[in-house]
Amino acid sequence: MADVIKVLVVDDHQVVRRGLRTFLEVQDDIEVVGEAADGAEGVARAEELRPDVVLMDVKMPVLDGVEALRRLRDLGNAARVLIVTSFTEQRTVVPALRAGAAGYVYKDVDPEALAGAIRSVHAGHILLQPEVAGALLSQEEAQSGLGRGGSLTEREREVLGLIADGRSNREIARALVLSEKTVKTHVSNILMKLDLADRTQAALWAVRHGVTD
Repeated sequence: MADVIKVLVVDDHQVVRRGLRTFLEVQDDIEVVGEAADGAEGVARAEELRPDVVLMDVKMPVLDGVEALRRLRDLGNAARVLIVTSFTEQRTVVPALRAGAAGYVYKDVDPEALAGAIRSVHAGHILLQPEVAGALLSQEEAQSGLGRGGSLTEREREVLGLIADGRSNREIARALVLSEKTVKTHVSNILMKLDLADRTQAALWAVRHGVTD
């Protein structure tokens, strides 16, 4: 049981929270450690419980999911956030991804697919639908200098390619025979050189510019 993934459910509808909990109770490797009814409570509970993964709604009272994500990132909370939403519009999902979400699923997701998504983001992977990835790429092209990739070292390009493949820092370290600390340093340098905010943007940049295997 040492590898059980601790999950916090943040949604303003009790029926949804109970439904998500019911979906996950039958999974041996996933434990719902808490619930919250709005974004502010979600931030507080995430700080208290230190879950591995947070299932976060977008539209909530008091504090919405996007602002809750920003606060978690500002606090340095290491939880991976998976957006669980009923909204399909890019204008709803894209800001959440830019705020640091690891991906998103819809509230009518199949239980097994939800469990798989939780395992995937916990492993350091990024879950994006093609249409949303395209919207993020368009924004990045408009906002950042695309010629900055030339400033990356060969090792940084290798790390970036593995980020685009959805690898976690631990997996990258194993693949390149490096320490995790060294990988973290490379990731920080990549984000700084490309003027990107997080791994999601880095993965999208890499895919757009062919920095993949």
